[in-house]
Amino acid sequence: MRTKFLSLLAACAVFSLSSVAADAAGKTLTVYTYESFVSEWGPGPKVKEAFEKTCDCTVNFVGITDGVALLSRLKLEGASAKADVVLGLDTSLTAEARDTGLFEASGVDTSATTVPGGFKDEVFVPYDYGHFAVIYDSKVVTSPPKSLKELVEGDPSQKIAIQDPRTSTPGLGLLLWVKSVYGDKAGEAWRALNKRVLTVTPGWSEAYGLFTKGEVPMVLSYTTSPAYHIIADKETRYQAAAFSEGHYVQIEVAGLLKNAPEKELGRDFLRFMLTPGFQDAIPENNWMWPAAATSAPLPEAFNTLVKPEKTLLIPSEEVAKNRKAWIDEWLAASVK
Repeated sequence: MRTKFLSLLAACAVFSLSSVAADAAGKTLTVYTYESFVSEWGPGPKVKEAFEKTCDCTVNFVGITDGVALLSRLKLEGASAKADVVLGLDTSLTAEARDTGLFEASGVDTSATTVPGGFKDEVFVPYDYGHFAVIYDSKVVTSPPKSLKELVEGDPSQKIAIQDPRTSTPGLGLLLWVKSVYGDKAGEAWRALNKRVLTVTPGWSEAYGLFTKGEVPMVLSYTTSPAYHIIADKETRYQAAAFSEGHYVQIEVAGLLKNAPEKELGRDFLRFMLTPGFQDAIPENNWMWPAAATSAPLPEAFNTLVKPEKTLLIPSEEVAKNRKAWIDEWLAASVK
């Protein structure tokens, strides 16, 4: 995954960032992102410290509930948004975000990134990725679903917590996962799955909190989530179910706003995101796969994770065109 060539590119990028430190002195970079990114256990504090060493500036993270809520906030604020960089959208939202006219080309070379299917976009810069998965408590669920079909049609007494696709990128990811597998029959699948849904939370943190408290035996999260428990808790009871139809991928991205008060500093931050100074904080703080080279091999726990045999991804343009209709389909099917 890592080559000396990529490490050299990263080192050059850091050097380039350092060269503009004098120009950035006394400036503040404002970054809109999601709340878990800026939490004390998230990557935000480490990223802030690392970037401030290169720029002699101050990084101000503004936490907003989740990725979908980020886009809603941008649409509400429009050109008056005070942010320089928006970090935490994903590839399901990039076409819709681009269509707002609020972003401009990043000017960042993303050719060294390693994400499923590759990534090429003039506006957005990928910084991590992960496949959605059903995480289950193996002490409670002894026969986990082996497919989305088994999840949908399984025992209604074994509940799952999911996230709202209107406010949460994982919730939107599940919506698109179901649509990828069931197509025109997605409504029927939602009506069946609804029998297993204990609750729908606004964001990932609330749902995962219920899971770790033992209030629900399954939760929508990522294939990488068990790595947290292995490393931080020395616990292997929480596992990801491997689905035969494949897993929907989330590639998280950041972008530069056209009206950014500190545009060049924002562009510099986007470049920094693809260096080890940023990427090193991803595996054990955001618990995702890094999108570019890190300074050291990933923790051994990442080698034990479910590796999806098939990656599912609906083009962002198609999502933008149909997101409202697909959410309405979900809402209609979810009425009890």
